[in-house]
Amino acid sequence: MDTAAAWDAVASFLTSLSFEKGLAENSRQAYQRDLGDLIRFCSRRGLKDWNKVRSADISRYLGELYDLGIAPATVSRRLSAFKGFFAYMCREGLCPSDPARLISGPRARRKLPEVLSADEVELLLRQPDLGNPGGVRDRAMLELMYGCGLRVSELMGLRLGDFQLNGELLKVRGKGGKQRIVPVGGYAREAIARYLSDVRPQLVRDRLRAGDALFLSIKLGRPLTRQGFWKIMQGYAQATGLKMRVTPHTLRHSFATHLLEGGAGLREVQELLGHASIDTTMIYTHIDRSHLLEVVRTFHPRN
Repeated sequence: MDTAAAWDAVASFLTSLSFEKGLAENSRQAYQRDLGDLIRFCSRRGLKDWNKVRSADISRYLGELYDLGIAPATVSRRLSAFKGFFAYMCREGLCPSDPARLISGPRARRKLPEVLSADEVELLLRQPDLGNPGGVRDRAMLELMYGCGLRVSELMGLRLGDFQLNGELLKVRGKGGKQRIVPVGGYAREAIARYLSDVRPQLVRDRLRAGDALFLSIKLGRPLTRQGFWKIMQGYAQATGLKMRVTPHTLRHSFATHLLEGGAGLREVQELLGHASIDTTMIYTHIDRSHLLEVVRTFHPRN
């Protein structure tokens, strides 16, 4: 396959997708990796350009993934990328037919997210040592992530000007650049206020490098990265002694579950999480069956 021409087509597709849907950078990189893998496969098979790719070639590629033990969810994601790419190529008149259109992917079993109990969340939040600057910053980050149900990318993307109404509301930039406003609870407001007054000014070594990023690294005073937060989170998770694997997303899952268990409506939780579809939010309704049973016992007229 003419690799340069193939990548040109992929670049045009990604540009179109970004323009139409406001594609997030992480999603763009995933599309690029998946289509790059298909380019390498086609090159090994001697296919000279995208016009030569047939349904049998894509099916053979997917079969190789199965043989390698790739998870069904990953296979489905790659097929979805191929379908979007070839549909675009057909619309632009760059392919005579869509080889991916009739191919069905595996039905991926949706894995229920693991969540912490309220007591376990409290245990995690108590881990940072408030006697040092790093601990004050970390407590603020954890309180904000759990209190607002943030993704780690959203947490790291926060700016000083994102707080509104004396810190009671927070402007969050979600996937695809979509913004939402979420309320900030009392514990998180208190933790953020202490960090902003006592710690962040000490961390700013170079105002240009620090910018208006909310959370800064202790050593360099630069905006903290997702990888940096991940390491911090892992340290505290291990210190709790909890047996389950705790990740930054675990706090977001716990936030949603605890709201629903407390009686919040599904639509409200969807808005707080920034989910485009309520189907994504509905996964949290399957976590605590005992809570649903208690709701029926309490409110149904035949119970």
